[in-house]
This record gives sequence, C-alpha cells and structure tokens, in this order.
Amino acid sequence: MAWRSLVLLPFLLTAVSGNTAPFFNMTFVYVPEDLELGQQAFQLTAIDIDGDQLTYSISGPEAFYFSVDAKTGVVTLRNSLDRELLPRLTIIVGVFDGMNEVVSKRLTIIVEDRNDNAPVFQNLPYETSIPENMTLNSIIYTVFANDSDTGNASKVSYSIEEVIPDNTKNRWLFYILPNGNVLLNGSLDYAKNTFYQLKILAKDGGGMLHNTLVFQQSSTYLSVTIRDLPNLDPRFLNEPYSGSVPENCNPGTTVLTVTAVDRDTGVNDEISYSITNASVPFAINATTGTITVSGPLDREQLPSEEVLLEVMAREKNLDIHGEVAQASTLVAVAVTDVNDNKPQFYHCSLPSCNFTNAQSNFRGNIIEHSSSRLPVANLSIVAHDPDKGINSNYELYLQGPNASAFAVSPTKIVGTGEVQLLVQDPSSVDYEISHVMVVEIIADDMGNPTDCCSTATVTINLIDSNDHIPEFPQSTYNLSVMENSPAGTVISPNITAYDPDSGVLGQITYQLLPESIRKIFTVNATTGAVLVQNGSFLDRETRSIYYANLQAKDGGNLVGTTVLEITVLDDNDMAPIITGSYFISVEEGQNVRTQIQAIDNDEPGNRNSELGFKILPGPFSNNFTINATTGEMHSKEPLDREALEDERGQMVVTVEDMNDNAPVFLNQSYEFSVFEDSPGSLVGEVEATDADRTEINSRISFLLQRGSGSSNFLIRSSHLGPGHYGGQLSVDPDTSLDYDTLQQKFFSLVVLAENTAADNVGDTANVSVVVHILDINDEPPTILLASLKDVNVNENGTQQGLVCTLVASDPDTNHLLVFEELAVACFKGASSAGEVCWDWFVLAPNGSVLVNSSDIDYELCDRVVLTLRAEDLYTEKGNRYSQNETLKIHITDVNDNTPVFLPILETFVVVPEISPVDLQVATVKATDADSGRSGTITFSIVSVVLVEDNGASRPFENLFKVVTTPEQDSYIGSIQVASNLDGSLKGQYQVTVEAQDSEAPVHTAETVLTIFTVDQSYRIRLQFVKTVDEVQSNSENIKVALTTATKAGVYVVAIRSMEDTRASQMQAKSVMEAYFVYSNGTALDVNQLSVCVPGRLIQSDPLVLAELVNLGLAVIGPGEVVKPTKETELIGIIAGLVAFLLIFILVMTLVLVLTTRSYKRKLSAMKALKVATTFSPAMAQQGAGIPGTNQYNAEGANPMLNLPLDPSHDLGFHEDSVSVASMNSLDENTVNAPEDDNLKSKQHKVQLTDPTDEEVLVAALKLKEPTRIAYTNQTFTTTDL
Repeated sequence: MAWRSLVLLPFLLTAVSGNTAPFFNMTFVYVPEDLELGQQAFQLTAIDIDGDQLTYSISGPEAFYFSVDAKTGVVTLRNSLDRELLPRLTIIVGVFDGMNEVVSKRLTIIVEDRNDNAPVFQNLPYETSIPENMTLNSIIYTVFANDSDTGNASKVSYSIEEVIPDNTKNRWLFYILPNGNVLLNGSLDYAKNTFYQLKILAKDGGGMLHNTLVFQQSSTYLSVTIRDLPNLDPRFLNEPYSGSVPENCNPGTTVLTVTAVDRDTGVNDEISYSITNASVPFAINATTGTITVSGPLDREQLPSEEVLLEVMAREKNLDIHGEVAQASTLVAVAVTDVNDNKPQFYHCSLPSCNFTNAQSNFRGNIIEHSSSRLPVANLSIVAHDPDKGINSNYELYLQGPNASAFAVSPTKIVGTGEVQLLVQDPSSVDYEISHVMVVEIIADDMGNPTDCCSTATVTINLIDSNDHIPEFPQSTYNLSVMENSPAGTVISPNITAYDPDSGVLGQITYQLLPESIRKIFTVNATTGAVLVQNGSFLDRETRSIYYANLQAKDGGNLVGTTVLEITVLDDNDMAPIITGSYFISVEEGQNVRTQIQAIDNDEPGNRNSELGFKILPGPFSNNFTINATTGEMHSKEPLDREALEDERGQMVVTVEDMNDNAPVFLNQSYEFSVFEDSPGSLVGEVEATDADRTEINSRISFLLQRGSGSSNFLIRSSHLGPGHYGGQLSVDPDTSLDYDTLQQKFFSLVVLAENTAADNVGDTANVSVVVHILDINDEPPTILLASLKDVNVNENGTQQGLVCTLVASDPDTNHLLVFEELAVACFKGASSAGEVCWDWFVLAPNGSVLVNSSDIDYELCDRVVLTLRAEDLYTEKGNRYSQNETLKIHITDVNDNTPVFLPILETFVVVPEISPVDLQVATVKATDADSGRSGTITFSIVSVVLVEDNGASRPFENLFKVVTTPEQDSYIGSIQVASNLDGSLKGQYQVTVEAQDSEAPVHTAETVLTIFTVDQSYRIRLQFVKTVDEVQSNSENIKVALTTATKAGVYVVAIRSMEDTRASQMQAKSVMEAYFVYSNGTALDVNQLSVCVPGRLIQSDPLVLAELVNLGLAVIGPGEVVKPTKETELIGIIAGLVAFLLIFILVMTLVLVLTTRSYKRKLSAMKALKVATTFSPAMAQQGAGIPGTNQYNAEGANPMLNLPLDPSHDLGFHEDSVSVASMNSLDENTVNAPEDDNLKSKQHKVQLTDPTDEEVLVAALKLKEPTRIAYTNQTFTTTDL
C-alpha cells in the first residue's frame, strides 16, 4: 500500500544522513493529581537514531512542579499538584545527545483528576422561613453543593443527617431530593416548634484517591424558621378561674380578671371578652376581661352558691379558615354567705326537703320506758339555716314541761340536719303517768342576735308497753285446808295480782305450778280462787304442808308469781299406836314398873294427838295400874306367880317416820344462756323443795338426764335451806363450745331432782332447761374466692368507676368487715413494671375496687396485682384478719398508638437488569406499642417516584409491592419488585411506604425509602481464557475475589462464550457480564474498575490477583449494552472504510505541503550559509549553524543534498520566523540559530495552531478517544524532503 511506502521513506533517507539530533515522540502526558512528592510522574523518552548518550532537562515556569533525572529522563514530582487549580501544565523538555544542539519541545502535562475534593455548599448560610400550614411535599429550600472533581466524584447526593430539636421524633419531618430540593414530609405546628435546624450532608459519587475508592462528604445546616399563622384558637391563662364576693356586696364590685392570649404567638391578635350566660348578675369588660357584679346578690336565692360564668374570648380577626377564633372557659364565682337568715324547722326527710314551708308543730310517738337514747318515732324534723359555713351554725336545746325526759340530737348543726328527740329518762316516759308528753325544740342562731331563734313544739304520744309484770300483794300466802276436804272446797276465794298495763296487756290469767300440784289443788284462771281439786290426796299424816306457785300471766306473757303455803289441817282420823314390845320378867314377889310408849299420827300438840292410857278390863287388870297421862304402868302389889294362870304377858309398841313427799321444782322450766368457748362457766341455777320435815327425808340431789348435749354440762347440788336445794348448772371445764360449729345454737336439757333418802326410786322430779349458746366474735373473716376472679379494665381512662366488688364472710353473728389494701404489683408481660400502676386503682373499705386514674396505660403495665385482706373490727378474740388474697386486674389494650418506623441505616440499590419479579430490593421495619389486632401492622406502598439525575421526577404505579412479615416485637415490610424494571432509567426511586394498624380507630404512619438504580452503562464485561462451564463452576470464587478487590457487591448478569459476543479473534473463551455496586448506591464503571482491580491488588493483595488470573480473568472491558445487528455492523464497516479513505487523502495532502515548505527552508539555509562565511571561525558559534539541519558546514555545502549553493543568489523565498521552525507540527523540535536572538522569545509565544493537536488535548482531558486521528511520522522530523 502507498501509506506503507511513506512510512518507510524517512528511514531510507536517514540511512544516508549524518549524526542526527534526537527527537521527542511525546506531545502530552498524564499525571494524577494525588501523586506523592518524589514519586515518578512520567518518563521522558527521546529517540536518537545514532544511539548517542542522551541528557534530559526541563524548563519553563511550570517546571517548578517537577524534577528530572538527566540521565534516565525520569521525571518526579517536586511540588504537589492540584487539578482544580491547574488542570494542565506546559513545560519545555530538552534532550542533548552530546553532538547536536539541545532539542527542546513543549510538553503538555494533563493533571488527572482524583477524588480529593469534598462537595462545597454554595451561597451559605442556608436560612428560610416557611408558614406552619405548608402542604406536604412542598419544597421549602434548595441547597447546592459543588464538587470540583470530575466524573462520579463530581456527582453530589444529599441526605438529611439530623433534625434539631428532637431528632428521634422529627427525623422524617423533612427529606431532600438528589437535586438539593428540601421537601416537607409532615405537618408543622408553630406551637410545638418554631425553629428547626437540618444538618444536610452532601456526598460525592466516589472516586479513586491514592489508588483507593474514596467518597468525600461535607455537611452544613439549614435553619428553618416556622412562621406562625392564625390557625389556633386563643387560650385562657391560669385556668381554672374562681373567685368570690359576699352576697351583700354593691354592684360594680370586682370579682376577678380573666386573661386569654392568642396561641398564635407570632400573630398575637387582639382579644375581646364576653359572658355567654343569660340572666346572671355579672358583667365583664370586653377589653380587660375584668368581671364585676352587675346586680343585687342573694346567695340563698341563687340556684347554687357557686355561679358558673361561661366567658368567651374572641380574636379580632378571622383565622386562616375564615372562621372566628374563639375559646371559652368557666369562671366559678362563689357568692359568700352573710348571716342574714335564722334556722327554721321543716317536716320532711333528707335529702328530699325543698325547704319551702317552715313548721312549728310536730307529732311523734314512742313506747313508754324506751331505752335511753332511743329516738321518738314518726317524727320527721329537719332544721335548716340557708346561710353557709359559720353563719349556718346554730344550737338546739329543749324546754317545756317534759323537757327533762328527753334530749335533742344533735345539739349543734351547721346548715341542715335531721333533728331527733331521744329518751333521756326512761322512767319518766311512763304511759301510766301520762299518755301525752310535750317538749319544745329551740333552734338558736347565736350569730344573729336580732332574729335568732325558732321553736318547734313536739307532741309525743306514749304507747303503752307491757312494762309491768303482774304483782301479787304478798310474796307468800299461808293457806290451810282440812284434810280429807272434798273437791271444790274453797281454800282462798280471791288471790289476785295487779298489772297497771292497759288493755290486753293488763288482762291476767292464773295457774298453779308445778303441774303435779294440780292433781290436788286448782285455781280459777280469772278470779284467782284456790280450790281443792282432789281431797283424797289431802292426808295430813301423809303431807301436812303443800307449796305451790300461783302464776299470774298478763296479755304480754309477763309472769308474776307468789308462793302458796297450804297447810293441811289435822282431822282426828288416826288411832294411837303403842310402839315397842314389852317383855318383862320378874321374880315372884317383886313389883313391876314400866313405861308404855304410844304415838298418834294426828297433828302433834293438837287434841287429836293427845294420848290417854288405861288398862282395859281383864283377868289381871286389877293387879296393875297405869298413869292415864304418862302411860307409866306398875303393879299394885308384888306378883304371885302361882296366882297367875299364865306366867307371862307380852306388850309390843312400834313407832316409825314415813318419807312420803317428792321434790318439787320452783319453776316449771328454766332458760339460760352462756357464751361459747367458756369452759367451767356458770350457766344458771335450778331450785327445788321437798315437803318432808326431817333433814334426811327432805334432802335433794340434782343430776342431768342423759340426752343430746348433756355431756357438755355439769350440775352441782347445794343446800339453800330446810327442804330447799339448788342445782348450779355449769359448762364442763373440759369442754369448749363452738358457736360456729353447732347446728343448733341451744341445748335442751332435763334436770332431775332426786330425794336421796327415798326407798322408792320414783320419788324424783324433772324440769326442762334450755341453754342458749351466745356467739363470741372469735373467727377470722374469709374473702370469698368467687369475688377474686380476674377482671379486665380498659386503658386510658375509658372505663371509670366500679371495677368489681369483693365479698367477705364471717361466721360470727356480730361482725363488721372492712377491706384493706396491702400491696400493689405492676407487671408488663413477665417483667416488673415498677411503681407505675400504684395509683391506678383504690380499694374502698366496703370491698369496692374503683378506677382511680385516667392514666392507665397498657403499654406501661398490662397486669396489676392487688394484695389485700379483710378485717373484722368487732373481733373480741383470736385473729381479726383474713388470709392475704390477690386480685388480678388485666389492663385491656386500646388502639391508641400510631405505628412507628424504625430507622434503617442501610442504602438500598436495585440493578434492574437482574431484578426479577418478587425480588426483595428494600425493607422497612415498624413497631406498634399496642397489642393484638391494635398492634398488627400492614404495610402498603402509597407512591413510587423516580427522581432522575437532572432532578426531574416521574411517578410510577405497580412498580413495587410490599409483603408484611411479623417479627418478635415488630413487623418487617419486604419491598419487592412487582413488574419488570427499565434498565435504561437513571436516578433513584422514592418509595413512600405506609404502615397501618388493624383496629379502629385506625392509625397510619408513612416513610420514604430511597432505592438507587444502577443503569446498563455500568455493566462490565470480564473476559476469561476458560470455558463457560469452568467459569460457571468457579463463579462464586470469582465473585469473592472481585468483591475483595473492589469492596463492592458483584451482580452477575450472564456468562457466555466469546462466539456470542463476536470477539472470537481474542484468546478469551468466555465472558462474564456483571455490575459492581456499592452499598451507598454508586457503581464502578469500566475505567474505574480497570484502575481499581489491578492497582489495588498489586499493592494490597497480590494473592487475590493471582487467584483471579488463575481463575482465567484476562480482560476487563465495557459491557455490551445493546448487541448490534448484522445490518448495523455492515453499515459500520462501510463507514469505517469511507473514514479511512478520507484520512488517507488528508495525510497525503499534508505530506506534499510539508515537503514543499521544507524545501523552502533548505534554500533559506543556504542563503544563511553565505552570510555565515563572512564570520571568522573563532566568532562562529559552536554547534549546528544551518537552520533546519543537524550540520554546521563552513564550506557552504548542504551535506544532505551535497549541492553547492550560492548564498548571494536570491531564489525569491522570503525568510520569516515560521521558516525557522520545523514545518512538521507533530514534533515541534527547534534549533537555536546564533544570529537570531529574537527567535527564543518568539518560540515561547508559539501556540498550537493545528486543530488536531487541540482535539487531542481536549480528548485527553475528557478521558475519551479523540474524534480525529493524527499520525506522528517519526521519520519526518528535522530534515525533510
């Protein structure tokens, strides 16, 4: 080809030349701005065809930054570079081969950018003022930070790092877009915060610095002042309001002053006041808010002593909604009392009294002899003084004829009170004395002496009571009756008792006791006459005296008794009886003397019992004589046995006493009582008599008849008098009676009275005795378990009043139970919640558990355990407290908390090309302090907006979806791809996620997620010398190695063979296409990766580099975004051929132009030679003397052409400064001619005139290939054809 011949031509020409000067094949070099001092910046390389030893040098003002090794040409950095201050330097580089003149050339040094600059905020400080009602998502300010670096390092992203005050609460109140627009993300309230300070962070896209990927950042503050608007109603200060005025105050008296302020403190509107109540005797100053009395006041005539005034405060101007801004408050004005009323009496009962009609006459009744302090019945008296406090204090006292019998209660009253008359002297309250009693109650208001008193006259009707027992005039009546009197014989015609009670209560009936006496005697039930019932039993010799109780019972069953002593009078109905036997043996001739004993059972001392003795006629009656009075018998003369037909006589006399009376109890029955648990205590005494006259025959012994409960008691007999015995009944000392365990609270006993001298076992009497067991309060109370069941209470004060009622029982009959709270325990779950719930509930003494607070909060405490007990205030013995019990109160959750998003520190990135549907690309996390359904969170996506790099926004729908998953104490929302993403879009997705709880009232919260998208321009092709199967099998190891090298996440798109990429000419066999993405949303492009991977691995981890090489990595190149079609490739080939043809024509034209101009320069050189010959050799400057050549020829011949030239011959070419320089613009070599001192200054002013050179430099700055290609022909250097 022709162009190949042109390339070889300079080499052919050089072969015939002499020692040529060296030349530089360098136009510009790149030096990174982060190069360390002393490190190599670049290498100066000059070409010397002769192979001479070269010496390098640099000069120029900007050579200050470098130093050069003269021998090696290594240029090192002497002073630090800064691309942002000096992006390009130009120095003069020189090379000397020891033979020719120093060859100089301007070398452009392009300073390569490194990420050494942080973003710088512009136009500081940032301050703005916004209204408090600014709408959501409004732009409040725009910040701008400039990064003087290039590429990704100049791309600035913004974020809000902190919001002052209360960063935790206000963190998401604002957000910032990539273009620097700060948006409002919530609602503002001037009343809560008037100022916010946002710490804004500006961060670049990252770039290499010292062979490390570095991200620079800076921060500043945006001050946001909230501008107040009239959107709030006024507010009263120092609420609640209360005041007081006396009821006799004058109109115009000041009560108090209310003050309201505009809550919009930045507006502070004028406020006017008014009272909205109708018909109240008060007025208010519309400007000052001072309340005064506007009319006469009478506290007693007011509906209430405290007048509630509703005061309205209105702002002068309408609010932002066009409505009147107003607020109201209640002012309590207490009308204080003046003592201007006296107490009066009313016939009513509290609390139903209306106190309209006072009365002075009242009637009541009471049973006579009522106990002391017992009130008069049917007496409804209420005393009322309409004054208040000390002014309503008055005393009560009694006067009148019967005042001493009663007392008034209370004696002092404040305001209103029920008045009672109490019995003071029961004995004076006697129906039998007077049926009616009258007292006067005086109410004396001592604080009002002018009109102090009121009087109530009370007429008391006495009700007769059975307060008298029938009374007999005598306690004992001695009666007599002849023995053997016939039935019906009147012993006493009228023994009557007196009962002063009236009516039926005074009607008396009589009967004889005991029942056994009624066989012999009887009594007339109405008259009390005592008669003989059966005279056959009247035998004085058997029983001479009878004792009977004559009982008189009135209509009220009160009983009076008297003793009847009935003496049986003797009737001479008994024959004398000779007692003993008389056997007398005497000697014949002796006198006989003996005393004859005889008795008569008739009454002794009575004529009926007087004995007379006589000897009845008989054979020997004349032989004896007897004293008729004494019974002494003796013989009249000595006895002659022979004179007696019978030699002996017999006389037997026997006299003995008979026990013929049984014991008799004085009462028909007995009834006693005894306290429980009192072993050995005396129960009572029974009494019985025996009518026998002798001590032994009248002796009585008592015993208990066996029966139910008899073993619990003992009875002991005691002698009270002749024939009178008592039996003391007591509890067995070894027995403890328990009232609570007894089914029947009494014992029915039978006491036997036995005559111990009786031969007949039937001579006994019995009486029934009932013993009542009285209860002692000795048992502890018990709380019923049924009332201790767990209860539920709603939080937040939504449930008030009674929670439950505890019930306790006490087996004792007399008890007073109260409940006592011992401890309160608060729990949240299984853990203690401290003391937070101690005042939530209160236990009343009656067992009512009441809500005591409106601050009940389930989130603080969900279970309250009350430890309590019951106490019996009437306990007399033993433990007064029940066992400690617990009541569990479960707090029921109410949906009162809004879901709260938890902060997420990670950055979310999506690579659309490898993001299939259902792929998780981000997560949110939220909690709700409520429980159950109230705390169940569901996430949803509200909006998706793509914010492009240029700041434009594009909304999308159905691009992402969210899946809610519960965790232990929170909920996670998984943001997933819902439809295919467009890989060509650049920017970031702003995804607004809403969290909503699941129970009414529903609460929601929102947060905005930023998801960075990595477009296809960041796809990188990695070529491997191994097959697809080998690369796929080693893909994980490759990703690990690449991640180690780049510190970025590696996302593999595809692995395929080289044939698929139409690059089969390379040695590589397979291609892996992947993205390298950092966690902050940035990604590596092919240029950054080309620098990052080898450079970092060579310096830090050569083993990883060796591993990548071992895995087959060969080439790193840009990814194929769109695979071209065959038609596109064919068009490209044709376009390339056309471009090549145009370039070829341009090059050939350039060669011809250069050749022509070079020839002109040679002719000019010959002309200069002519001038040079006029100088002596000593004056000649050493070195090359022929411009445009590498030779100095004193003979005036051009060694290259070997042609003689006439220096005086003018060829018509004009010499100019341009001809001095080489016309080859690609090398810019210069030769300094000694004749032209002006040449050096002109050389410094030489500019790049060729547009091709400028394009090369611009392309280098832009890190891309030049649009035009310039060929550097090394053969066309200093000596051209």
